[in-house]
Amino acid sequence: MSNIPVQEAFTKIPTAPSQQQVNELLNSELKQLNKKIVVLDDDPTGVQTVHDISVYTNWEKSSIEQGFAEKNSMFFILTNSRSLTAAETEQVHREIATRVSEVAQATKQEFLFISRSDSTLRGHYPLETEILRKVVTDETGSIFDGEVILPFFKEGGRFTIDDTHFVQIDDQLVPAGETEFAKDKTFGYHASNLKQWIEEKTDGQYRAANVTSISLTDLRNLNLDKITDQLIQVTDFNKVIVNAVDYIDVQVFVIALIRALRQGKLFMFRSAAALTKVLGGVSDQPLLTKADLIDSTTTAGGLVVIGSHVQKTTDQLKALQQLNNVLFIEFDVKTVLAESTLVQEEQRVAKAVNAALKQGRTVTVYTSRQRLDLGDDKEAALKLSVNVSKALTNLVKQLPLRPKFIIAKGGITSSDIGTVGLAVDHALVAGQVKPGIPVWYTGDDSKFPQLPYIIFPGNVGEKNTLREIVALLD
Repeated sequence: MSNIPVQEAFTKIPTAPSQQQVNELLNSELKQLNKKIVVLDDDPTGVQTVHDISVYTNWEKSSIEQGFAEKNSMFFILTNSRSLTAAETEQVHREIATRVSEVAQATKQEFLFISRSDSTLRGHYPLETEILRKVVTDETGSIFDGEVILPFFKEGGRFTIDDTHFVQIDDQLVPAGETEFAKDKTFGYHASNLKQWIEEKTDGQYRAANVTSISLTDLRNLNLDKITDQLIQVTDFNKVIVNAVDYIDVQVFVIALIRALRQGKLFMFRSAAALTKVLGGVSDQPLLTKADLIDSTTTAGGLVVIGSHVQKTTDQLKALQQLNNVLFIEFDVKTVLAESTLVQEEQRVAKAVNAALKQGRTVTVYTSRQRLDLGDDKEAALKLSVNVSKALTNLVKQLPLRPKFIIAKGGITSSDIGTVGLAVDHALVAGQVKPGIPVWYTGDDSKFPQLPYIIFPGNVGEKNTLREIVALLD
């Protein structure tokens, strides 16, 4: 399948309906939803469309009870499962599904699970949603009619057109299966067409021919009765894919979805971050400014930690290196292969970082860009990434001085720094500093309470976005 120029692709899409009309219909349906939405986030980047929403970094029963007691209809649990093995992921999801079911029954609240994952289709799928489905059914007796697949994420340039998922690279839409993300050592795949992707990932258990497709034509023409009927016809946990190129497409789908839910249908959701915003009824908010985030009295520098190895991150690092006032320190990834050399490298980097922060200088620590060749061992590649992330996390964990901000680049890196390095159990999502780039305010029990922690996904942003954020906050 060949690339499509963005302008050419979008000119062929039907005109969107009235936003005012869609807003009125959506608000009416959301008022009737009356379900707690529990979002399981496989890395910390899934809050990249929301604000004033809680994130819990553990799934203790007390945390889940706190989430259910909140006035907000939605809360997030960070599983960080994209850094876990399949066995670890299964165990985590069994525990969460069991505890959520118990709390829901005790509080007499209905709930929905959204399994929020990568907009470029990486992650433990179908494992995670299969475990959630089975455990919830065992615990509550609820039967899931189907599963909704919705990877659209406008802020990251992820669009689904004619059932094919695309990644925008410059002015081209590239089929997802032909991008570097599809070549991921652990979570790789071949298909760009979501129907075929489902068949591929489920090893043929769910056939492409049986997948229900919600078309852009029906969404744009507000064919709500037809879409609702499509959802009502879904049974046996068959899959539903949603075409979308803008938020209004997701909004129209959610109107029909809630109507189907009110008629007794039950769905599991595997999505990127757009669905969480719409289904959670989260309003738009301006991008955060320096005044919103930085304490003007602080004298310390800021810290940027870059662990992601995707090409976009490398390009963003090169652009960042054009800032003369930032100190750059390379962390040699090869040292991770031996414990003695790893300790020495951690000590070397930590000393330089601490000195820079004390001098009021912003410092960037980045992993060496060359990849180590581990052959075809998927779990070995994953474990290497985890070990590198742990080393970077130790730098933050041992910081003697509070930086004025921390930016973490990459999913595994940002999760480990947040949960281990900063010891965050509960955070509040402040909003976004750039489209698709969320900011946490760390909780009062963390290493540095109320620290602005910027979570920068590895595969999001333009070449200059990281440089612009550091220049804004420095």
